[in-house]
Amino acid sequence: MRTSQAESRHSIEHVLVLGGTGKTGRRIAAGLKAKGIPVRVGSRSATPAFDWNHEAGWDACLEGVTAAYISYSPDLAMPGATDAIQAFVDRATEQGVQRLVLLSGRGEPEAQACERIVQNSGVAWTVVRASWFFQNFSEGAFTEMVLAGQITLPAGDVQEPFVDVDDIAEVAVAALSEPGHEGEVYEVTGPRLMTFSEVASEPSEATGRSIEFIEVPHDAFIEGAK
Repeated sequence: MRTSQAESRHSIEHVLVLGGTGKTGRRIAAGLKAKGIPVRVGSRSATPAFDWNHEAGWDACLEGVTAAYISYSPDLAMPGATDAIQAFVDRATEQGVQRLVLLSGRGEPEAQACERIVQNSGVAWTVVRASWFFQNFSEGAFTEMVLAGQITLPAGDVQEPFVDVDDIAEVAVAALSEPGHEGEVYEVTGPRLMTFSEVASEPSEATGRSIEFIEVPHDAFIEGAK
């Protein structure tokens, strides 16, 4: 669904940023605030609190909101993600949200199923389909792996265009605050292809500590992450 430029500008009055204290969310919230756009941070520590596992609290977070950035935790590839995204999109559109921006992942069928939910929402939408974040290993859930010296993930020697989350945030801020991004799927990638073994070797060289990549089966990783 496309809207006119005047309608797009009018719709951006108050943005809910889910995961607003996380890697992408806090950068997006800061970018929107710098442009003078009111932001409501969606997190369990905020007031009102947002929790993906507590749907009853979503209405308070959505009150008065006209646009939303959707970052699902723990990950769109996890079981139950499509149900959660569908429930949130339904609740958001019922509450009058006019624009949705979804953070998605490359090469993940489950993530693309969530994309279709947003695309079929009946309101203006943008998908930011990002590759693996560099900051996953310095700010995110895999930091403990790095500190322990073993990055254990279900990924082989496939090269990935790792991306900086500052670049993702820049794209999302534009999609949430400017006209002309409705109905677009933006592939956000970095300039360099790297394997996970190469990603592990670089901090090893920089810190003088041994950090190795160990491939694990996908099912075992999902089970361990529950």
